[in-house]
Amino acid sequence: MAEIKSGPGLKYKPLVPPEQTMKEFTVRALVLGLIMSVVLGAANAYLGLKAGMTIAATYPAAVISMAFLRLFRGTILEENFARTVGSIGESVAAGAIFTIPAFLIAGVWSDFDSPQRYWESSFIMVIGGVIGILFVTLLRRVLVEDPELPFPESVAASEIHKAGQAGGSGAKYLFGAMGIGALIQTLGKFNFFATSWEKFTSFAKTGVKLLSGRGQEMTSVSVGGGTVLTAPAVSPAYIGVGFIIGPRLAALNFSGGLLAWGLFVPLLMYFLGPQLEPLVVQEGAQKASWIELAYAIWKFIVRPIAIGGMLLSAIYTLYRMRNSLAVGLKRSITDLKKATAGESSAVSRIDQDLSLKWVLPLLLIFAVFTFALYYYFSGMFSASITATIVMLIAGFFFAAVSGYLVGIIGSSNNPVSGLTLSTLIVAALLMVVLGVKGMPGVAAVLGVAAVICVAAAVAGEMFQDLKVGHILGGTPWKMQVGDIIGVFVASFVLYFPLLILHQGDIKAGGTGFGGKALPAPQASLMAMLSKGIVGGEMAWPLIIVGMLMAFGLILLQVRSPMLVCVGMYLPFETTSAIFVGGLIRGIADLIAKRRGFTQEQMSELENNGTLLASGLIAGEALMGLIFAGLAFYEVKITPITPTPSYLVSLVVIALIALILIVTPIRYASRVRK
Repeated sequence: MAEIKSGPGLKYKPLVPPEQTMKEFTVRALVLGLIMSVVLGAANAYLGLKAGMTIAATYPAAVISMAFLRLFRGTILEENFARTVGSIGESVAAGAIFTIPAFLIAGVWSDFDSPQRYWESSFIMVIGGVIGILFVTLLRRVLVEDPELPFPESVAASEIHKAGQAGGSGAKYLFGAMGIGALIQTLGKFNFFATSWEKFTSFAKTGVKLLSGRGQEMTSVSVGGGTVLTAPAVSPAYIGVGFIIGPRLAALNFSGGLLAWGLFVPLLMYFLGPQLEPLVVQEGAQKASWIELAYAIWKFIVRPIAIGGMLLSAIYTLYRMRNSLAVGLKRSITDLKKATAGESSAVSRIDQDLSLKWVLPLLLIFAVFTFALYYYFSGMFSASITATIVMLIAGFFFAAVSGYLVGIIGSSNNPVSGLTLSTLIVAALLMVVLGVKGMPGVAAVLGVAAVICVAAAVAGEMFQDLKVGHILGGTPWKMQVGDIIGVFVASFVLYFPLLILHQGDIKAGGTGFGGKALPAPQASLMAMLSKGIVGGEMAWPLIIVGMLMAFGLILLQVRSPMLVCVGMYLPFETTSAIFVGGLIRGIADLIAKRRGFTQEQMSELENNGTLLASGLIAGEALMGLIFAGLAFYEVKITPITPTPSYLVSLVVIALIALILIVTPIRYASRVRK
């Protein structure tokens, strides 16, 4: 096996030697990858709109490509190519759901079900996705071949492919869990059990004396109100997310929910309850109305506080990475200069990127497309030029940032939305300086944010997949071309799952994007910030309170203030279900440690558990899309019972826990110590 250099002084041996000829970019691998790109992208769109999180599609794409292509005696490089194309749809979906709903939430768009919205959404995804891939081609060597970046999820995905070549397969875990997740989602929709539970508990009325600053009594007020008790949602997807992120991050997310529903909402209800009680009683449904009041307080008071916290947390995250970002950016610029000057040459197949003769002209073409898009939104030439320049500079910078972060923590934990927020604020302030006001200014700001968000998300996923190819011996330019095709297909298809989810929720009695069923936290945050800065509609006092709260969390050295604030923003049934998944993961790890599992066994447990959790997420997400489609076409579902029991729900949660604990431990135990 030939040796190639990978980093200073390091000799690296890929699984497939560079001189070996093997099938890679084939029609069957491309078609399989495109199908996975759409399906996994739709599943992540569902999850991201509901929970504000997405999962890396690399694992399920690796398992599916391996299982399918083995039937046709496909090569490992075909599997690698199909996985690469299949996972890119998830990153396009991530960028889309973090920004595109913001156009509707901010009022830039009055509707979402029209051909105009389809083309606008699709072009945003295409432009951002292709630009992200073009930036990756300029940055691949400096990041993918850096031996100091561990790329944890890339290594795990490569091990799945290697295991498949050795005769092992994790497909049964993934597909079996998908079936279980789909079944649970179906039974929940037919009211076989209660998918959620909540109850309003009132406080006793008391009198509170208010004192002046000098300690003199001024007046007394009556206080009362109450709080809403909520149980975890019976959701395989949320529990699966908690299992993947682990107990620590799940606990941080849950702590935000406790702050929102255990402190802020009860406190505000305590003082506001008596003043609002006459209105509640007049509505004739006291219990239900009190719950609606609690949710109104959470939505219009607590959520803006959470948004302020998310904003400062994003800035703090970038500050903490300042040294690493500076080093990474310096390396990227140096590498680009060398490549442009012709100092670096690809001496082997595994070192061949797309030629700069194609990359630079394509960047110029898509920069023109970006300008046209921004001019379409703002109607101002100077603002569009400025926005395009901001997008190109920030896009390149954040592509490098995204790749660096993926190299350290993996794409599942890549804070793409936090990076996008920084660009959004800069773009919004520039629009104000240029005199672009009102909805055109808001639209231009969201346009900049949307393109950069998609570009950063795609870049992160592409770096992760290129690292897998680097380990296995794939050809970079073939993977890059495959991803460009995947971006085009995903961009022109993913609008429809978004439309089905939005319109389906409305026809089911919800409010669509930004509502309880589809909170879309990142998009709501971007909508509020763009309107607040450009349109002057920001709830600044509440935003500042949230920023001060986040500053306090930073002083307490909380591991992830952003995750705490996201927990405040999401419904409590969501954060508590994610916490349940984290607890399940913690129990599984504890049992494994007590049994004295080796590092190899722990790795097997983690891989199988991740596949099971990914399957649960994908199963619920796909069935969720089907039921949203039924609601979209006004197909009524007859429930088994109008009042399902939550006791049955507890049994369902216990069964999910049993599957996620027992199955990975049982099969990890078979690995030799």
